[in-house]
Amino acid sequence: MSEARTSASGGMETSYGFVDVNQGEKQALVNDVFHGVAKRYDIMNDVMSFGMHRIWKDAMIAALNPPKAPGYKVLDVAGGTGDIAFRIVDASRRMAHATVLDINGSMLEVGQQRAHKRKIADNLTFVEANAEDLPFESGTFDAYTIAFGIRNVPRIDVALKEAYRVLKRGGRLLCLEFSDVDIPMLEKAYDTWSFRAIPQFGKLITGDSEPYQYLVESIRKFPDQRNFAQMITTGGFSRVKWTNYTGGVAALHSGWKI
Repeated sequence: MSEARTSASGGMETSYGFVDVNQGEKQALVNDVFHGVAKRYDIMNDVMSFGMHRIWKDAMIAALNPPKAPGYKVLDVAGGTGDIAFRIVDASRRMAHATVLDINGSMLEVGQQRAHKRKIADNLTFVEANAEDLPFESGTFDAYTIAFGIRNVPRIDVALKEAYRVLKRGGRLLCLEFSDVDIPMLEKAYDTWSFRAIPQFGKLITGDSEPYQYLVESIRKFPDQRNFAQMITTGGFSRVKWTNYTGGVAALHSGWKI
């Protein structure tokens, strides 16, 4: 059992929070977490981020700046509930088409229901598949987005290579993820909130604290900004950079397929 962050060379594939698991075991464990929280996923994000995830997601869409013209195609991975995809379609004035991909059918079901309620389903396609093995031809999408999902993918390096493959030349990767806090006083307060409060709130909301304990621990295991940027570069992307939000509680990483 280790609490140290993984490096650019890997380690998340055998890390279920602070518990080391055998190769190939993590995906099923993560699937169980998200089956359990799917219907309360937005509440979960509000609890984990003090509601800030909504501001960070809006900033992500502003950075993407989808064109208000037909033909723009986005793949949103690990986005089952549609939160990012809806924002992209709205920002494009319903010109863009977003393919929402998630390995978890429960999450996708929530997204599809929400899409129909919002009368936005015509701009969306929902696909149940693995980020490590995307069921699309190479050079299909103008952008690849993933928000608070990459750390739950066992083989992040494989997922990044798949992202690169399915993007068109000139396509862009945007990854929003909880990251490494770089303000000492904020880091201390954030750690206290994360480990003492979030699992307890999770138990009150869902009746089970374990999924929230995993999610908190997975954040601390995920590579820091510099190491994750190196992973994106190794995956083939150019002009890789990141922007910290709220002192590094979250960071938006960007890269281009040139």
